[in-house]
Amino acid sequence: MYSGTQLFLIYSGLFFAALVFSLLIFSLFMRFARTLGIREKDQMLVRWSSRSKPAFGGIGFFILFLVSFTLHGVIFPGEGSAALRPELLGLLAATSLGFLMGLADDAYNTKPLLKFLVQVACGAILVASGTCIDLFEKQWLNVAITIFWVVGMMNSINMLDNMDGITTVVSMAILAATVVCMITTDAVDPVYMVLMVGTMASLGGFLFFNWNPSRMYMGDTGSQFLGVLLAFVGIRFFWNAPSPMGSWEPARQFVLPVLVFLLPIVDTTVVSINRIARGHSPFVGGRDHTTHHLSYLGLSDGQVALTFIGLSLLNVFLTFVVFRFVDAWRNLHTLIFVSYALLVFATLFIITRRSKAPLEDEEQTQP
Repeated sequence: MYSGTQLFLIYSGLFFAALVFSLLIFSLFMRFARTLGIREKDQMLVRWSSRSKPAFGGIGFFILFLVSFTLHGVIFPGEGSAALRPELLGLLAATSLGFLMGLADDAYNTKPLLKFLVQVACGAILVASGTCIDLFEKQWLNVAITIFWVVGMMNSINMLDNMDGITTVVSMAILAATVVCMITTDAVDPVYMVLMVGTMASLGGFLFFNWNPSRMYMGDTGSQFLGVLLAFVGIRFFWNAPSPMGSWEPARQFVLPVLVFLLPIVDTTVVSINRIARGHSPFVGGRDHTTHHLSYLGLSDGQVALTFIGLSLLNVFLTFVVFRFVDAWRNLHTLIFVSYALLVFATLFIITRRSKAPLEDEEQTQP
């Protein structure tokens, strides 16, 4: 229906229109409401910033997501029914549930068990609607790893939201990698493209308020919504990425999502190892994340964010290399990309072991 040039102009126009819309939304939030997501002092989670700030990010993300979902039928009038596919309806239901759980957590500080059960339910909804990791012959194993992936990603994105701008730029990079996947494999789906572009624009608008020194947090409302959405695109475009050769390549299936989601995976793994080694629960907040230890080395908050931007862009580039130039997956490819992932993990892990937190920050990490 549209030429390639017309599609480029449509998606570019959508991005900039959504970016302006998101800036307006967040500006209105900052002007008219200042309490959502701000808990009493004795109930606050341990955060890097010493100031309480409103958590509006997730509300803006969800609004732009719904608008993008609706806009597809307007931009592509002949394909309105494409948005009613079971997997997309499942995504809408799962992200809505994650959003509502995050909203409740920001407002009332809900119990961890309830939060976990809702995360499992989000994974179950995706599975029931046809979004499931296809890695094993036994379906129950695929279902189990899918739910583990969804729960793990929702918690990883939540844990990564510990310093201004970090989760925002990492999430934008993952969505950008998804766009790269669709373009390089010549499998652009208009519905997914509109959703990716709209969500990236909402993150870009939020970043204006979330860059250090931030005026706004995304809160659990944002991290839980993003966790479900990113888990979904991870399954659809990376875990289940089709092989160019048409053969089953489990090594490719495993390496691709690790490469794209490397930073949230590494941060969660490093923090969990260090906390368990100290005899602490990995789910108790603290100032002991990889981002914090980069700050302890002397980097400013902005420089830490720039470091994560650089690593995220490198991951997007490597994803492009895989999709564009790697046809038949060989052991050498596994060695190269796994070695890169281990190098990033080892570097950040060693930094957390070598850098020393100030006394007041060490006290904040106690459960």
